[in-house]
Amino acid sequence: MPELNSPLAVVGTVAIDAVKTPFGARDRVFGGSASYFSYAASFFTPVSLIAVVGQDFPEEYRKILKEHPIDLSHLEVINGKTFSWKGEYGTDLNTAHTLDTQLNVLLDFKPKLMFKTLPEYIFLANVDPLIQADVLDQLEKPKLKFVACDTMNFWIANKRKEVLEVLARVDAVVLNDGEARQLTGEPNLIRAGQKIKELGPGYVIIKKGEHGVLLFYESHFCALPAYPLEEVYDPTGAGDTFAGGLMGHLASTGDLSFENMKKAIATASILASFTVEDFGLEALRRIQRSDIDQRLALFRKISSF
Repeated sequence: MPELNSPLAVVGTVAIDAVKTPFGARDRVFGGSASYFSYAASFFTPVSLIAVVGQDFPEEYRKILKEHPIDLSHLEVINGKTFSWKGEYGTDLNTAHTLDTQLNVLLDFKPKLMFKTLPEYIFLANVDPLIQADVLDQLEKPKLKFVACDTMNFWIANKRKEVLEVLARVDAVVLNDGEARQLTGEPNLIRAGQKIKELGPGYVIIKKGEHGVLLFYESHFCALPAYPLEEVYDPTGAGDTFAGGLMGHLASTGDLSFENMKKAIATASILASFTVEDFGLEALRRIQRSDIDQRLALFRKISSF
């Protein structure tokens, strides 16, 4: 498979999910942090996906990724079953309840990076922090323009030391409000964001679901609302889509200023607003760049005064 010249790369999961929400249920949904991220980011720039799947990974899912400029030369296939997650949401769609997690091939995942042209932007999506660190070890840090990461409550609770080591090596971290409070022990999100900055990342981005997003950088601060929606069917993957929109915007513009980062989190919020309107990647598959721009223009109008 020929390698695309992708300025952006992501390491994360590619999964087969089962999801239940108050609005429906799906026994098999194409998911995973790297899947949502790469599809969202590829509206703006080619992206390389670094992940592992089992021999049971459906060809139809691979074809979905090929709909966009997503380099799959680092999507490894090994013996075993693909990572799977089963969860449900109650009336509070901000909180997922995990019913079952099968790591499967993810247990033996050791990325082997063989880029002909190194990407300049890297996102370390939600995987074991040891895998995140391994990817950073294989890349030449001086040639990287921007490195960002995600994490989750499981890693914060069980591999806190490793999470902190990764945070010390990145330029930005994207996490939700619960993870920010867990990481810092600080109930106030403003103080939590400031404490996370002290751990190493220049930019700290705290997602608050339907309540918007907070951005911290040096002495600068920005708060944006979420895009208002009348219908939310499945929040799974919204955070990964947000990260994809964020990094896709940054990689396509090459501008890492605070002002452009504000535009990036607005763009990221818009991408996430599409994802939650259907299960899996289905809503993202129905839109074009013009739909993103149109919703972003409306978001700009209702968010300014």
